Amino acid sequence: MSPAATETAVEKVVWSAKQVKPAPVVSEGHKHGGEDLTPLQAVCHGDQVLPAIPSFTSKAKERAWLLEHMAAVFRAWSRMGFCEGLSGHISVRDPEKDAIWMNPLGKHFGLMTAGDMICLDMEGRVIGGNRERPANAAGFLIHSAIHKRRPDVRAICHAHTQAGRAWAAFGRPLDMLSQDICTFHDHLAVYNDYGGIVFISDEGERIASALGPKNKAAILMNHGLITVGGTVDEAAFLFALLEHSCDIQLKVEAAAANGLEKVIIAPEEAAYNFKMASDPETLYLEWQTEYDYEEEISNGAFKKGSEKQCLD
Repeated sequence: MSPAATETAVEKVVWSAKQVKPAPVVSEGHKHGGEDLTPLQAVCHGDQVLPAIPSFTSKAKERAWLLEHMAAVFRAWSRMGFCEGLSGHISVRDPEKDAIWMNPLGKHFGLMTAGDMICLDMEGRVIGGNRERPANAAGFLIHSAIHKRRPDVRAICHAHTQAGRAWAAFGRPLDMLSQDICTFHDHLAVYNDYGGIVFISDEGERIASALGPKNKAAILMNHGLITVGGTVDEAAFLFALLEHSCDIQLKVEAAAANGLEKVIIAPEEAAYNFKMASDPETLYLEWQTEYDYEEEISNGAFKKGSEKQCLD
């Protein structure tokens, strides 16, 4: 596929919002704070700061930790209603080799363990982990294309969720309607050239092109949502946030259709929110409440097999 064809397929669309009311000016300008601190320091009050992303003394320990957190995300997704048939997949980059770990096809998210994960190299060969089930073919084509283009991405989340699919039918971005959605300010792509179920590398490449070099997520028209992150925790938090934001936008649009006016957050305020709340450390920590809850209610069952996971 020629570069020109790719550019045409992912050409940006400028959307004009109907019934949009600009944020009212209530003062000479808002004063911001916390910019002399790290985002993690800014969010913590008192003499304690929440722990950051851990470091490890060996690649084996790091791999086990990554797969445990990956399995915990699936358990949380099950609670959130994100599991539907065979769809939905997560990938995590291996800490040692140029390879990714993915979930097995046909395993319910609520039963997932670290020992279930499959390791594939970037050409799709199984080089470690679970050999009793296959990986998702479409999932590998999408995830591998993104991992190849984005070395900063360590994890990718994709699922066919209710609100995500509903909003994706419009093939347009989300408005900055709330403080939380500003986490995606200027970092949310739209892939508006649906090409069917992904069974060839071309479609995976198109999705990767739409995501671009810096975006944290993409809305895939007539398909669903996809998010990326420096940890699986970050990508998982962003995915849930994006799904909830699609639900909010759908409700706001329904109200606007009856005459109510939307108020969009001003670009400068959205940019400030993004700066203070979208760094990898903060987004990792945003998900730890879910991880802790899964560990408590399952008594750590999702960790099973993590210590045995290795590469050939």
